[in-house]
Amino acid sequence: MAGLCAAARARELGVTPTVLEKGDRPGGSMLLSSGVVWRYRSLEDFRRQCPNGEPRLQQAILEQLDDALDWLESLGAPVLSAETDNPRTVGRRFDPRGLTGALLRAAGGVQTGRALGSDPGPRPEEALVLATGGFPVRLACDRGLAIRSNAWSEGDGLDFGLARGAATTAGMDEFYGRAMPASPAKWGEDEFVDHAQLYGHLARVFDENGNELAVDPDDWSENGLVQEIARRGGRAWFLINRDDLGRETPYGTIAEVIERVRSAGGTVDQRDDGSLAVHVAAAVTHTIGGLKIDGRARVLEPNGDPIESLYAAGVDAGGWSTGGYASGLAAALVFGLAAAETIAS
Repeated sequence: MAGLCAAARARELGVTPTVLEKGDRPGGSMLLSSGVVWRYRSLEDFRRQCPNGEPRLQQAILEQLDDALDWLESLGAPVLSAETDNPRTVGRRFDPRGLTGALLRAAGGVQTGRALGSDPGPRPEEALVLATGGFPVRLACDRGLAIRSNAWSEGDGLDFGLARGAATTAGMDEFYGRAMPASPAKWGEDEFVDHAQLYGHLARVFDENGNELAVDPDDWSENGLVQEIARRGGRAWFLINRDDLGRETPYGTIAEVIERVRSAGGTVDQRDDGSLAVHVAAAVTHTIGGLKIDGRARVLEPNGDPIESLYAAGVDAGGWSTGGYASGLAAALVFGLAAAETIAS
């Protein structure tokens, strides 16, 4: 999303972009998402949920997202809902395929199969926006976790920035992810959203050694729970009372999402008291740490100076959600636009 937003806005401002896409299709992990682009209602809420994040980046998202959402609509991105169905947040739900198509048309096309570094690189007078989707594949492989992102976000942008002398943010070991059906379950891109087991706050959660995990009632996204599962080996059991099976999750009732575990070949054990034990695995969607940027999306050196002609957006940039969880699509949109506007100014 970040790269397409930057390219589309740059073209509007009279700059002709070249968009290189490592994968075999445009859209990155945006295409695989639920399409909800959102922000917290206030900086106080943002700080409470992501206490180690950079306030200046969080403030930029708060101040700029609503106009940026209007801009997406002006491109013809189809809105499925003008609300997020979450009282903590403000935003809109887009159709991911329609959103990708609208941005692709506005950007003027994408060259697929073109990894960063496959060419000599930008000339000194050319600006480069790093928008490679962070390093979720690398982090997941290093920690033995499941992958819930596109298959090619391996950290190319991070490596390029580091080679140019960039600083990184706190939270390089943090990620946003979901509890998904554990192996032998089989699931892929089409199941990333509705196979998520997002009811840990209604369950008792145990690691593989039988130790119970404390579930924070304020962890509304359950991202903290997923990271704790990752720290304990990557797998856990959700024990759910039969009386709670009819309760709603974002993707249907608990009974319905558990049935998707069964359909995928996962493990669901029924206990003598009628409760169900569901085997889940921590799956990485995107990284939280990344290259350090300022509010204009310029990549910064350790001393705080911007690196000439180098920008980062989306989850190649870190610092806005450290210590918690916030919308990756919102950061991609806001800082993708910021990069384009800085380059064109």
